[in-house]
Amino acid sequence: MTQLRETAETLDARAEMVREIQRKGWVRSAAVLDAMRAVPRHEFVGGPIAEAYGDHPVAIGHGQTISQPLIVAMMTESLALFGRERVLEIGTGCGYQAAVLSLLCAQVHTIERIPALFESARARLQRLGYRNVEVHLGDGYLGWPAGAPYDRVILTAAPPAVPAALCDQLVDGGILVAPVGEGSEQSLVHWQKRGAELIRTELCSVRFVPMIKG
Repeated sequence: MTQLRETAETLDARAEMVREIQRKGWVRSAAVLDAMRAVPRHEFVGGPIAEAYGDHPVAIGHGQTISQPLIVAMMTESLALFGRERVLEIGTGCGYQAAVLSLLCAQVHTIERIPALFESARARLQRLGYRNVEVHLGDGYLGWPAGAPYDRVILTAAPPAVPAALCDQLVDGGILVAPVGEGSEQSLVHWQKRGAELIRTELCSVRFVPMIKG
């Protein structure tokens, strides 16, 4: 991992971000909280430090956002990572969620459909030293068959329903976490694959950008 030149401001802001997540009581995994504490969110967001670490989404250009820290932590915890998993992420964005995941699993494959975001995220993750993340330019609805199967799949944009290709690329017993639904508000859902069946558990209401084909 690249050694960052942190300041008291960035360290304090990140510590307060984690305390705020803990205060809300929805995330209990010490490993997830440690990963959130370790990843320098300001390197992915830019702009004022307070804006980067506030518990709210932040625009990253091209009509996309980086999710609020609480949602990132909740989705990460819902994946139940133990360190050996291969994870597929749909919607790289700025690369922040992939960076958090990379500290908790063996390998991350992440797909971005917007070329400018793909290029910047790939360069940023390489610069910061996240060597177990592979960034791909492609259509998230198709997944990434070349790296399949995956132990976990996570979506950071909302499709009307989970694409069949992503279910097919998930191992039996694997977990998929995604916002689903149309309109401005969706449901964040956890699925576990058991044979041909996906066992569904609704987590909470969320607002994500729509998942677009192509």
